[in-house]
Amino acid sequence: MTVVLTYGLLGFVLILLTFTSYKLSTLIKAAKELENSSSEERLNAVQNLMYSLIVLVIITTIAYTYYCVQNSPWESHLVEWLNIIVRVMHITFGIAWIGASFYFVFLENALNRTDNVRDELAGNLWAVHGGGFYYLEKYKIAPKQIPKHLHWFKYEAYFTWVSGFCLLFIVYYFNTSALLIDKNVLDIGPWQAISIGIGSFLAAWLIYDVLCKTVLKKNNLLFTIIGFTILVVFAFFYAHVFSARAAFIHFGAMIGSIMVANVFFVIIPSQKAMVKAAKENKPLNPQLGKNALARSIHNNYFTLPVLFVMVSNHFPSTFGYKFPWITLMIITLASAGIKHYLNLREKNIQSFWVFPISVAVLLAAAFISAPAKNPNACKSDVSINEINSIIQKRCVSCHSSRPTDDFYKTAPNGVVYDTPEDIVKKKDLIMQRVVITKTMPQNNKTNITEEERNLIRCWIEQGAKIK
Repeated sequence: MTVVLTYGLLGFVLILLTFTSYKLSTLIKAAKELENSSSEERLNAVQNLMYSLIVLVIITTIAYTYYCVQNSPWESHLVEWLNIIVRVMHITFGIAWIGASFYFVFLENALNRTDNVRDELAGNLWAVHGGGFYYLEKYKIAPKQIPKHLHWFKYEAYFTWVSGFCLLFIVYYFNTSALLIDKNVLDIGPWQAISIGIGSFLAAWLIYDVLCKTVLKKNNLLFTIIGFTILVVFAFFYAHVFSARAAFIHFGAMIGSIMVANVFFVIIPSQKAMVKAAKENKPLNPQLGKNALARSIHNNYFTLPVLFVMVSNHFPSTFGYKFPWITLMIITLASAGIKHYLNLREKNIQSFWVFPISVAVLLAAAFISAPAKNPNACKSDVSINEINSIIQKRCVSCHSSRPTDDFYKTAPNGVVYDTPEDIVKKKDLIMQRVVITKTMPQNNKTNITEEERNLIRCWIEQGAKIK
């Protein structure tokens, strides 16, 4: 397993090194082209070059450090801190990316397109924020002269995806047996699981990209129905390959990968082509802007489903349902519906049914995933000794002050069951995770039985008494 993780990490580092090398060569080429340009442009090129080198050094250092501390007490400590740091980075860049997406789609929806708008403009907008007034204009294609200082919105997307991909490795691919693979779902090896996960992102993008290039793109309703059907297929696939929790996060990562691919392969190249044509005073292809706008709007609708999936992944009531792919798709459909309602509001289009139906659909997930009303009967008096015996056998390998698990060297979330008093304090958590959602032990790694789960339920319902 250690060998698999090592080579998996090194493979990922190799991908990042390849990308960074490509970026470095591009920056060096740009720096050469800037020999006759202003000192400010030269400084920006040098800064970009230095940032790429810094990223390269950090990635290499982390990879080497992980290789050195494998199978030592430092391994879990390093992984936990990597989890914290990368997760904060992912959230920060994600907020910047989603904020920009929401803002520019709002601008597109709210533009004044008729009142005193110049012929060269698609619209304008007055706004007030932070104690100041702002006036924004959107050109139909491009201004006659491209301004010297032009801000690009792309690095938010790139760093969100890179940090998210790193997080996928840290949380799931470094610990495939505990979090990624559930042998009760599908008995596969670590390499197979990781390859399926990464390969599915590529497959999803290719399918989506082909769909966007067909005549279906002209029919929004049909495009949406077919697109959602494809998402259902992926959700069903993930739920029958990975553990339920891993299926959720892979579904979100799959959508996120489509979003960043939209930016990298369609939106930014279209913008660069438009800028180049404007600078060279050549005719502009308006279809480039339309393609970029379409992909940007798709990304806008993807944002809430991704956010809801990421959040729900931390709540076992969602992925703990016996058909997790159904709750996953309900959440996706409802959150996309809510975003559609918000977009309509920005266009001053009143729709009284989209929002309540979306909320009702979202609440349906809570209804269908509710626990059974008539559980198995209980014997008259379940003792703490019986429960403690089950907990010690099935849970304390991880949840102990001295875990013996092959991965967790400290108790996850600080939860320990060393004494009966510890068990009583966490009885509500045990009821939710062990009895209702059955998401603990993780992937049923310790093979707890249904009889044992039911015995725990009976003890809690009888008052969780120690004596």
